Amino acid sequence: MNFKESFLTSIGALVANKLRALLTMLGVIIGVGAVITMIAIGEGAQRSVMERIQSLGSNLLFISPGAQRGGGVVVIQFGTSQRLRLSDAEAITKGSPAVEAAVPEFSRNAQVKYENRNWNTRVLGTTPDYEWVRNFVVVEGRYFTAAEEKSAAKVCVLGSTVVENLFLGVDPLGATIRIGGQSFQVIGLLETKGGSGWQNPDDQIIVPLSTAQRRLFGVDFISNITAKVLDDKQMDAAFLDIERILRREHKLREEQDNDFIIRNQADIITTFQETQQTFTFLLAGIAAVSLVVGGIGIMNIMIVSVTERTREIGIRKAIGARKKDIMTQFLIESVALSVTGGLLGILTGVGASYLITTYGNLTPMISINAVVVSFLFATMVGIFFGIYPAWKAAQADIIEALRYE
Repeated sequence: MNFKESFLTSIGALVANKLRALLTMLGVIIGVGAVITMIAIGEGAQRSVMERIQSLGSNLLFISPGAQRGGGVVVIQFGTSQRLRLSDAEAITKGSPAVEAAVPEFSRNAQVKYENRNWNTRVLGTTPDYEWVRNFVVVEGRYFTAAEEKSAAKVCVLGSTVVENLFLGVDPLGATIRIGGQSFQVIGLLETKGGSGWQNPDDQIIVPLSTAQRRLFGVDFISNITAKVLDDKQMDAAFLDIERILRREHKLREEQDNDFIIRNQADIITTFQETQQTFTFLLAGIAAVSLVVGGIGIMNIMIVSVTERTREIGIRKAIGARKKDIMTQFLIESVALSVTGGLLGILTGVGASYLITTYGNLTPMISINAVVVSFLFATMVGIFFGIYPAWKAAQADIIEALRYE
């Protein structure tokens, strides 16, 4: 038997048992499809968040409560969530010549209602400077004023996702909605930024900080502070100024660690990339287990096939087939199963990514590397798990095989 004859014989055997071949390939199909889809989702989410972070500008510093230890580990100590206050933001603005503005922020999720429709969303309390510091532009209506912030006015600005889910085509400007059971007037609509998942910027309501603290949530602290630096060249100076000012405001002694964390855009991007990469590899690893399971399924079915075709193997050997020919034939069957499963898995992964793009809120990015690696891995699975059944078939004794019923 030459290679062509072995190939045609192997394919003929698979075609003769179509349903069994398809069920055998299912593990490989699911494994390859899952690997491609998971990596596509991970890379799509990473690109989405990266674009969102970069759109804020490169000259921002983010201050949050907590204590940072070695290795970049953040430890949130008891009570630290209340250590940032409005006075801290005011002190930074006044005390650092490198900082153009420091915006305090406090956010929590709350139930919002308009007529008979409800929506759970993020309610952000802040100051009027938030609009230009964080680049959240009002496209209709207006932003609240400093006087409204000082008087804790019950006014709000809505993100586009909130508008879509509450108003269903009705003009929301001037309408009254209820946030946490209290009436608020809609005075503005935010520009659509796009995005999904982690803190969707369109799925939020912005209210005056004093309103959020006194009327809605009853707190006197803030969640974080965003400082806008005059230009990129003064980032280091601004960082040192903010650290000095906050240590003074918090009355920290020289030997005490900071009870706050200061991060710039580069830190956030690096941290997110590392975290996202870890989760992507984890999900891909879990999906790759399906490939191994599929390989075991291939080996199992090939062993059954060898047993079923023992008499056929004896006849082939009797008319001159060598051990190498028998082994090649069954190895080709195993590889054909895994390669076909890999190709169908690629189609499944691409199709799943397309469905997520069409019907979901995320745009996955299909990685060519993920496609190639998963396909090659599927092929190697077929070879690895096909060797033993092929070897077993090649070792069959001619006399015993011919007498097998």
